[in-house]
Amino acid sequence: MSRRKRKNIGVIGLGIIGSRVTESLRQRGFNVFVWNRTPQPVPNFVGAPAELAEMCDIVQLFVSDDEALLQVAEELAPALAPRHIVIAHSTVSPESMQRAARIVEGRGARFIEAPFTGSKTAAEKGELVYYVAGDDAALGEARPVLEASGKEVMVIGEIGQATVIKIATNMVTAASVQAAAEALALVRAVGLPMEKFVEAMRGNASHSTTLASKLPKIIEADFEPHFSMKHMLKDVQIASRLGLAHQLELGVTAAARDRLLEQMQRGYGEDDYCAIARKYFADVTSAAGAETGLELFEQPPAAEPVQPDSFVPMMPDIVAQEPESAGVATAEVSETAQSPVVSEETMPGSSPEQPALASAPEEPKEAPIPDESTTVPVSEQSVPTPTQEESTTTSASEPSPPPTISEGSAEAAVSEEAAPASLPEESMPPAVPEEPQPASFPEQASAGSVLEESARQESPASPEGTTPAEPHEVGEEEQTSRSLLSRFLRRGTS
Repeated sequence: MSRRKRKNIGVIGLGIIGSRVTESLRQRGFNVFVWNRTPQPVPNFVGAPAELAEMCDIVQLFVSDDEALLQVAEELAPALAPRHIVIAHSTVSPESMQRAARIVEGRGARFIEAPFTGSKTAAEKGELVYYVAGDDAALGEARPVLEASGKEVMVIGEIGQATVIKIATNMVTAASVQAAAEALALVRAVGLPMEKFVEAMRGNASHSTTLASKLPKIIEADFEPHFSMKHMLKDVQIASRLGLAHQLELGVTAAARDRLLEQMQRGYGEDDYCAIARKYFADVTSAAGAETGLELFEQPPAAEPVQPDSFVPMMPDIVAQEPESAGVATAEVSETAQSPVVSEETMPGSSPEQPALASAPEEPKEAPIPDESTTVPVSEQSVPTPTQEESTTTSASEPSPPPTISEGSAEAAVSEEAAPASLPEESMPPAVPEEPQPASFPEQASAGSVLEESARQESPASPEGTTPAEPHEVGEEEQTSRSLLSRFLRRGTS
């Protein structure tokens, strides 16, 4: 069995660059097998990355970002062996490149970092420039494969360092095209032909291959993607993060990043990155070619949003019910506002048998002083009048409790002092002997005990939740009771 003269090459990712590198390899006699996340009707298309690794010795990866690189490395890993060389061409963060290398080398295979500079035209002509890092022996084996699509292979150093060089070159590229767009806008604003600026730049020391390519395209509004806006933005964002990690202020890079992001948000991510000139040339329209929307690298498909089974739409029923709910709330407020507030104190003239309604404690109000001509009847129930026999029996058997005085009778007594002549005879209290017997008032009962006894007789037991009277209210009532008792005693002795 004769050995193959050339090793089989696998290419993963058939975007703008990967598809052209594949053609360059085949033109130079390599057997090429391919895989893309989105299947394509091309020769030697295989079913999975692991299947491609089983058929090939060298695998080139042209995927778009950090996540895609790490995912493909994981899918390749089960089929890798020491004979394999994996070459990563993606522009990602140095940390992601190092992680991919560990995944591959963990299976005994070898890993080469090889980002490149150059776009669609360079790939078609085989003029890419590769910045490489990795094992020297692996680089020696992979060099013929890289030279099939590149004009130069530049060895940088360790894994991760080649990516830093690629990021730095893209910082200059993005800033120079941004500056060129601003310069063209200035020339146009003063009324000069923009072609004159292009001609002047050809003899300028700052002229470059990039400017020679992009200036005519900006003037012609030809934004067919050679290196897309979204990929340039990704690279500049990596640069910004690296600068931040090393405490570097990258002002020009930040300005270029903002312009790229602005156009991305306007929906021009698939256009060439020189479309940032739209900011200054609002009248230009994209002259998109047949490959508009084709990825520079192979891109994973966008995931469709999945709604859970219990998904509930945004509140149409709740909004419809708002007027009714508002009406109920208004009615409850109205009923609360119309509810009468009843004080714990029994109003004058009310029946002492009716229990007082519980309410929030209020500050006691001074009893109004009636007019002299006003007659205030005193209820017989307010001041009980014991008969002579009852007084004698009570004195003989046991000490009788002091006479109870209701709150209504207290107010009547105040009125009596203001107009004594208007009181009827039957409402007058009984005469008190000249020398009151001690038995009538045992132990000189205090006005506080009289008030407590009166409250127990006139008011039923308070229901649960009733707020007890505040201490300052009891004190004022006690003073009123003492005053009334002293008046009764004075009238009895006079």
